[in-house]
Amino acid sequence: MGLFSKDIQTLQDLYIHQLQDVYYAEQQITKALPKMIEKATDPELRMGFETHLRETEGQIARLKRVFELEGLEPKGVTCPAIDGIIKEANEVAGEVADKAVLDAALTAAAQAVEHYEISRYGTLIAWADQLGRSQSAQLLGETLAEEKATDEKLTKLASSKVNAKAELAGA
Repeated sequence: MGLFSKDIQTLQDLYIHQLQDVYYAEQQITKALPKMIEKATDPELRMGFETHLRETEGQIARLKRVFELEGLEPKGVTCPAIDGIIKEANEVAGEVADKAVLDAALTAAAQAVEHYEISRYGTLIAWADQLGRSQSAQLLGETLAEEKATDEKLTKLASSKVNAKAELAGA
């Protein structure tokens, strides 16, 4: 579906399309996180990725509830943005030999994913509110809060030790 597809005629259509987009994105994230867990060497980073994998599974379940509220079967549509973010993360991770630098790269990649999700969920909440879907907005808001909390944890981890270890690796 193109950016200005004839299939999207109303805000409701746009809202559903975006739900499908983020549903697909969350599915892709659950496939990418185990690889990130495997590659991470910092124990706190690894534990954070493991926690986020469980959270993402809960977020998918929450999205399924939103689809049910809309009277729809959950389904995704290809999201080139998340595919690109994950592809870039895999390429960068494949090029980094030093484990400390790899942890910094993985942290940055995870934050790119979080920022994408934060923007999508924020938009979905605004649209759900506009469409009078308060229950959906509440469910999406729970996910947005989790995404923001994960981003904050990643920022703290990066600035407190991961980036410093990466800097020392090159010294």
